[in-house]
Amino acid sequence: MKFTCERSVLLKEITIANEIISSKNVISILSNIYLEASDNILTIRATDMKVNFETKVPVDVIEPGSVTVYADKFNGILNSIPDGEIEFDQQDSRINIKTAVKKAKFQLKSISSEKFPEFIAAGTDFFEMPIRELKDMIRETIFAVSNDETRYFMNGVFFEKAENKFVMVATDGRRLAFINKSTESKVSDFSGIIIPSKILNIVMKRAGDEGMAEICVSDKNIFINFGSYKLSSVLIEGQFPNYRRVIPENQVNSFTVNRVEMLDALKRVSLLVEEKSHRVYLGLSSGAISVYCEENDIGNAREEISCTYEGEEHTIALNYRYIEEPFKVMSTDDISVLFTDPNKTITIMPVPEKDFFHIVMPMQQD
Repeated sequence: MKFTCERSVLLKEITIANEIISSKNVISILSNIYLEASDNILTIRATDMKVNFETKVPVDVIEPGSVTVYADKFNGILNSIPDGEIEFDQQDSRINIKTAVKKAKFQLKSISSEKFPEFIAAGTDFFEMPIRELKDMIRETIFAVSNDETRYFMNGVFFEKAENKFVMVATDGRRLAFINKSTESKVSDFSGIIIPSKILNIVMKRAGDEGMAEICVSDKNIFINFGSYKLSSVLIEGQFPNYRRVIPENQVNSFTVNRVEMLDALKRVSLLVEEKSHRVYLGLSSGAISVYCEENDIGNAREEISCTYEGEEHTIALNYRYIEEPFKVMSTDDISVLFTDPNKTITIMPVPEKDFFHIVMPMQQD
């Protein structure tokens, strides 16, 4: 196999492929990227046996063929050389990589493409949704996914179609992120699936904002296509918590605060927050909110900002990250926080109200 192409074009795709790969064992086929050159097209594949990636880029094929190459070093080589044309030439079990600009030459060992795992074929029942909306849904939920592997059913984002809406939900047991989007897609309603974070992070990082994403859901896999990319992932098995049960029906108190002012206050106060608990306090009084942390061995911090609130004085203790993260992903100027009691769940939503909200459990007050 032999082809030439622009280094910058190839580097972008190899970087994405390298993100998929979790193995760094030189002798493992799962540490390699699959390359197949034919009809002036280079097909690139990578897998960790759970998430699969495929894309195609234009190249000048001199001699067709296929091979696999160690991803980590191949990516490193492409990162180290200047832009310009490169030549990729396979000779037996070795690959020669030459640059036209600096006359640099690299040689890597390869593994036969025949040993590379076959990808599961997607079904034919694809449905479409705007890629911008898909990214919005991921952005509003993925940060709330649990990292606790003993609660594996929370290690992904729940996705379902109910009536004329797509719904995404994530929770780690202490907070919940919810978003829905109306759709005119003809796909029939499907019971909820749990999508691993890895494939969703790739969509977030690599998809543009224009065009449509094609999605296919099977019993054990999800397939997502956009642009020249084809992604698939094994779904997480298990029963996702009944998120509808934790959504408050009525909360009698609320305050509204400027999003940027709250983020700035949290950033400053968090400098002296106790590292294990991450606890901050929100002291509510008429027209103002105090953001502060408790006294510790280092010191303490307090900042007061204005807010729209009329009611009794209350103090709510929260993990500051659970406030900061939803505030960061929202884009409106003002945010409303609804609550009934300082020790019960609070709801964070944009002003004006949109198609998403976040629920957070307060912490115990010392």
